[in-house]
Amino acid sequence: MTTPDVKTRFEAKLLRPAKPGNDVSWAFVVLPRDASERLPRRGRTTVEGTINGQPFQATLEPDGQLSHWLQLSAALVEATGAAVGDIVTLELSPVKKEPEPEVPADFQEALAGMPEARLVWDSTTTIARVDWIHWITSAKQVKTRAKRIGNACEMLASGKKHVCCFDPSGYYSKAFGAPEAEHR
Repeated sequence: MTTPDVKTRFEAKLLRPAKPGNDVSWAFVVLPRDASERLPRRGRTTVEGTINGQPFQATLEPDGQLSHWLQLSAALVEATGAAVGDIVTLELSPVKKEPEPEVPADFQEALAGMPEARLVWDSTTTIARVDWIHWITSAKQVKTRAKRIGNACEMLASGKKHVCCFDPSGYYSKAFGAPEAEHR
């Protein structure tokens, strides 16, 4: 693992997701495992850097294989001059201070209803808050998400500052993965 001042340089293939959802314009890259190992954590990690010389800041997602993947907007892909299928050069370094995560409205509402949970939430670290939110938002069903919000509030109200039942890398639970690439 590295310090924020260390830059990692590597090449990766620009991929299109097989199932892009409503927005078919985005692309992604999967970091080589050795590049990911130089980052400070296996879970979500915010980085700044360049892709083909074009600067950006983004949050890497865990791929469930002890590495990360990076979603690229159509605008960023266009700015790089690359196309899906091209090999791009990335240079990344972790941000010096992880940005505060956006708290989903349903979780904000639940925290507002439990002052004891809100007090503990406010005293946790940014990284712990990232993990709590990632655990909640990674639920695949509405029912599971609602249950996780309730459990999160109960755990926080009892004084737990870290979600105890969540593997942020997805490696042990296989909860996360990079998108499947479109076959060309």
